[in-house]
Amino acid sequence: MNIIIAPDKFRGSLDSAEVIRAISEGVAEVCPQADIHAFPLADGGEGTMEILTELAGDGVYIQKEVSDPLGRPVLAQYGYSRSSQMAFIEMAAASGLALLPPEAHNPMLTNTYGTGELILDAIENGASTILLGIGGSATTDAGIGMAAALGFRFFDEAGEAVPPIGGNMERISQIDAQRVDPRVAKVAFIIACDVGNPLYGPNGAAAVYGPQKGASDEMVLKLDRGLERINQVATTFFGTNVGLVPGAGAAGGLGAGCLWFLNGKLQEGVSLVMQQSGLPTLMAQADLVITGEGKVDVQTLEGKVVQGLANLCRENRVPMAVICGSLQLTSAQLDAAGITYAASIINRPMNLDAALEEAYDLVKHATIQMMRLFSFSR
Repeated sequence: MNIIIAPDKFRGSLDSAEVIRAISEGVAEVCPQADIHAFPLADGGEGTMEILTELAGDGVYIQKEVSDPLGRPVLAQYGYSRSSQMAFIEMAAASGLALLPPEAHNPMLTNTYGTGELILDAIENGASTILLGIGGSATTDAGIGMAAALGFRFFDEAGEAVPPIGGNMERISQIDAQRVDPRVAKVAFIIACDVGNPLYGPNGAAAVYGPQKGASDEMVLKLDRGLERINQVATTFFGTNVGLVPGAGAAGGLGAGCLWFLNGKLQEGVSLVMQQSGLPTLMAQADLVITGEGKVDVQTLEGKVVQGLANLCRENRVPMAVICGSLQLTSAQLDAAGITYAASIINRPMNLDAALEEAYDLVKHATIQMMRLFSFSR
């Protein structure tokens, strides 16, 4: 039996490699002769850089002191393959919400300047292609912070320079590119994102994700107006309106910023990782695919690992099982998504701390139960 194990991380408890080990042990207990092929996956957010760097073969990690979302120094890391001149960057390494304590969460004051600094360092090290994962941001600045690090400048109606933070987007009337590092235009940018939200509006970056970054209702309205404003200004400057492009609202509008300032190409993060790993080439021989993720809910159906893998399984008519921490989809939703089987690892009443602490054993046990059912059905 050929089994592909391709999970995402369980945030806060297990990384994807640990999930693979737990699932593999569960499979081996029921089907010791199974031929297992393991692929750690990510959707463009946390873990993407490490996976792509390891897949590169000659990938190395480079550390660089850059600006955090509030402009303070932070040591960030990205991956680089010298043979392919390809860099692997996660914006969250410099501009992520996890870098700030809860009391400092304020998308009016944060920006993506540090992400731009990482991009420049990768170019300095010889990168001709940059794979940029956008997700987990502390920002809602449409990438103007990143752009400022690359040399773009922003001005108001009076010609005064506007500091590139989320709360200032409404003030911007002009964009200036005279000081942009000329090397940026020579680099190919592939942008891995995990959501399909537009830049602004009721489903936009501010309305949907602003509150989890610390935005009040009033801040959300102001940020949304700012996103619409910067889209108008950028449309005039670049000649392209990207406001409604799926993914433009990813990472606080950084998706749109990457289209404008980097001439980047947005790509579903999980599809990008799967392509780099070679997983699709093995799908035709697979009897079963097992994946896992901490939470499976309606957001899972929008560019996350589980949905991306389910699409590939459906194309190849391979059954797929999902082992997860929290399952919040109905059977009808699972069926529509192409998911054959899904189960939570929680097998008795327990609090969150206990679930996180016991996650490895819980994943293994849930896999054993699933494999018994699968073996019986065959």
